[in-house]
Amino acid sequence: MSVFNSSEIYQFAIKIEENGEKLYRQMVAKLPDKKVRELFTILADEEIQHKATFSAMLSEFEDYKVSESYPGEYFAYLKAYADNLVFGFEKFDADIASIENAESALQFAIGKELDTIAYFQEMKNLVPESERKRVDAIIDEERRHVVKLSELKRNLNS
Repeated sequence: MSVFNSSEIYQFAIKIEENGEKLYRQMVAKLPDKKVRELFTILADEEIQHKATFSAMLSEFEDYKVSESYPGEYFAYLKAYADNLVFGFEKFDADIASIENAESALQFAIGKELDTIAYFQEMKNLVPESERKRVDAIIDEERRHVVKLSELKRNLNS
């Protein structure tokens, strides 16, 4: 069993939340639809709260023993997941720049929220038991984001 440094997982989670806020703020500035802008403002503010939660968890981090097939297995997996699916830095900025309407912004946001949920589900299994309820609470909020985004997208199309 190797020692898993959970601080790196929290740093990834913080970056995910920062990029979520960035997406929503840029779409508020870019899109004219009032309902979309209002929802994106709310979601951006919630991403700031999530970041604060993960920052607090990071400040309390501890080394955690996790069963792995080889040393660093889980960290390597989550790093690859975060880098490639959730927030590939250059691609993320290019994707945001290419969004031109509310429907594509909502679809992109839904996809990123779903990727975030999957990352946090994996992350939850690697942090100490004492921290899992806080991760679960953020997962629940991210799910609510998906529902709100999906409902607004459906309403725009009706």
